[in-house]
Amino acid sequence: MKKAFFLSTCSTCLRILKELNQSDFVLQDLKVNPVTDEQLSDMFLLTASYEALFNKRAQKYKSMGLKEKKLTELDFKNLILEEYTFLKRPVFLIDDIIFVGNSKKVITSLKACLSNE
Repeated sequence: MKKAFFLSTCSTCLRILKELNQSDFVLQDLKVNPVTDEQLSDMFLLTASYEALFNKRAQKYKSMGLKEKKLTELDFKNLILEEYTFLKRPVFLIDDIIFVGNSKKVITSLKACLSNE
């Protein structure tokens, strides 16, 4: 299965989706349909870290003073579930492979994976 978690208000997410053949992806707009506990747990199984899924560039990260706190994996999980902007995005799931974020390296790896199918 192919799934993409993104924000429809994020120009970077939209640009990346436009570059891909998204017809065979299930798209989930996080603002409309936030990530569930089960989905986040599935992502954790592939990354072994909630921190790897956490967006430390979110405006609320600084405004809530989280930068100064020592957060645990459980803290990262709960924050992502409470606030959709804390999930690093986009997140692409292709069967049992996960691609998190919008770095050039991640997107290049994603495109390589899709071209090898």
